[in-house]
Amino acid sequence: MNAPHAVDQRVALSNMPRHQQARVADVHWDTLSPPEARRLRELGLDEGVRIELLHRSAFGRGPIACRIGRMTVALRRHIAGAIDVIPAA
Repeated sequence: MNAPHAVDQRVALSNMPRHQQARVADVHWDTLSPPEARRLRELGLDEGVRIELLHRSAFGRGPIACRIGRMTVALRRHIAGAIDVIPAA
């Protein structure tokens, strides 16, 4: 039997536990509007970047706060849902 691949560990950033380090595995650019995609690229968010979910608003609504490098960034929940991450071991 084959060992599980890293792709099996992927989770949407919006569903990741708080204060857990992860690496961006994929960004679903086609689900984002052009301004949203441009903003993420300007922030340096792309495959391989380290990211950490810091805070999510109550009741599963509203933005989430995450750390990308040394920046703290607020992302709308649907944008965070378009970002797949692989949690650090």
